Amino acid sequence: MTLNDSRLLIVGAGLMGAGIAQVAAQAGHEVSLFDARAGAAAAAKAKLAQTLDGLAAKGKLTSEAAAATLARITPVDTLVSADVVIEAIVEDLDVKRALFAELEALLPSDAVIATNTSSISVTALARGMQHPERLVGMHFFNPVPLMKLVEVVSGLGTSPDVAQAVFDLAGRWGKTAVHARSTPGFIVNRIARPYYAEALMLLQERAAAPEVIDACLRAAGFRMGPCELMDLIGHDTNFAVTNSVFAANFFDRRFTPSLVQQELVDAGFLGRKSGRGFYRYPEGAPALPQDGLSRPDAQRLIVHGHGRVADRFAAAFPQANRNISSGWIGLEADDAQIRLTDGRTALEIAAERQMRGPVVVFDLPLGAGTDLAYSQAINLGSPASWLASLGFTPREVADVPGLVVARTIAMLVNEAADAVQQGVCDEAGADAAMKLGVNYPAGPFEWLASWGFDAVVTLLDRLDTHYRGERYRVSPYLRRHAI
Repeated sequence: MTLNDSRLLIVGAGLMGAGIAQVAAQAGHEVSLFDARAGAAAAAKAKLAQTLDGLAAKGKLTSEAAAATLARITPVDTLVSADVVIEAIVEDLDVKRALFAELEALLPSDAVIATNTSSISVTALARGMQHPERLVGMHFFNPVPLMKLVEVVSGLGTSPDVAQAVFDLAGRWGKTAVHARSTPGFIVNRIARPYYAEALMLLQERAAAPEVIDACLRAAGFRMGPCELMDLIGHDTNFAVTNSVFAANFFDRRFTPSLVQQELVDAGFLGRKSGRGFYRYPEGAPALPQDGLSRPDAQRLIVHGHGRVADRFAAAFPQANRNISSGWIGLEADDAQIRLTDGRTALEIAAERQMRGPVVVFDLPLGAGTDLAYSQAINLGSPASWLASLGFTPREVADVPGLVVARTIAMLVNEAADAVQQGVCDEAGADAAMKLGVNYPAGPFEWLASWGFDAVVTLLDRLDTHYRGERYRVSPYLRRHAI
């Protein structure tokens, strides 16, 4: 089955529908654009003409290509027949089902119907259709012309041939398609939940300020920290999605909404659009202080463990001895230990050492940024100086397990592992979806490959022991591979 030369009908001329029409027309398809609002389709085409003219003026598109693209898009006042229909209307189950009933009365039996839903079950949408096998999810990301990812979502009744044909069509349009099974959140909206949830958990524990959390995760390679990202999305929108995923998963505690975010919504502090969220706008996040730390000194230095973090300590302190078999990674300076987090708090480690000396725990260093969280048990005087000597900008947070980056990455990996375990997607699909759909610096399985199954499982188990709930339970996928 091929859809390469298909005639398209786009239903819904809003931001998403118009973007899909542009991409399809640029790929050479004849596109009919329909919207139930009178004049909306024509207005969308007029606005698209301005967009295409702008692209031509910038040299990103020739004038001839812009004109040809626009000529392939025809606003229509009624639903018309087509080989492929893509709906991008309101996220309402009943409204979409009513549309599909209209379409089935109009379309030939072999026509494909694709839904751009971001949250509604494709299986549920197909219920009552004469040909449920023809319905497939084709979830684009905003802005459609720029974002490369398309989630091709199969419901219980979706024909594999239809899903593959839509997958191939997306590729012809210059997109990277990934197959997904219809489960709550599909791939991206499901796997991404811990990025927000762990930040909100840290805020609820009063472990760190929003600007510190954001700085540490930006340093790990994320384009935006979770707090500023939630401010951009809008707390009402983000909170609604969280509640939807929570309910759709039968109130699995891993997806529990946050009281911190609920309070922001209740106050009307919705983020950028209201002028206030975690930050005030247009100012945004306050600047963090720069360090003016001097190089520390010690009579006895030992670098523990192996790998890139231990090597970084060894390079900074060439006079130090090495111990690769101690079971932890970091630096021993006289009676103090500066250790890479393994999911335990600094106080737990100090207690294990019977309080024989100061303990500093630092976060997982990823990316090219310098901001790095740390916590301490038994005051070391200037624990940040040891980390600053490695080129980091240390940021002290409360003594919580997993700190900021390590617990966030571990939970993203865990959620992706569960998605694969449950057949939602495969490893490559999860990596592609998160890098292309939400611009993550790496895919969850790429992080897992560099960090290691044992380290991730150990950290999650210690989070689970500390908090004693369902939230941090380890995916069977990870547990099986860590044995």
